[in-house]
Amino acid sequence: MAVVRPFVLALAVCAAAFAAPARAEGFLSAYEDLPLAPGLAEIAGAGVAFDSPNGRIVEAYAHGRLSPAALLRFYADTLPQLGWSRESDTLYRREAEVLRLAPAAERDGVMVRFSISPE
Repeated sequence: MAVVRPFVLALAVCAAAFAAPARAEGFLSAYEDLPLAPGLAEIAGAGVAFDSPNGRIVEAYAHGRLSPAALLRFYADTLPQLGWSRESDTLYRREAEVLRLAPAAERDGVMVRFSISPE
């Protein structure tokens, strides 16, 4: 019986971990309130960010071991909580900004381009 209890506890912890909502791995360095989906890592030096007279322009890239579908699900669940309105799987709007996600499947996961620009 003593051997079974730790196994049951470990099984319960694993089940809870899989049932919990996904948490962000961090945020884009050039856009501090845009989370990175679990498993994504930003590619340093691959993007650009600057302010224009009409607003901020940001382009950033990240790579990770998840499917494009999982990536899009994460952002569909997460971005509305941050004030973004979903127009399609890859297009969101917030205030006067437009966010475009461009995921590309790769052999070892996904590469995604984040593009933020004024409307």
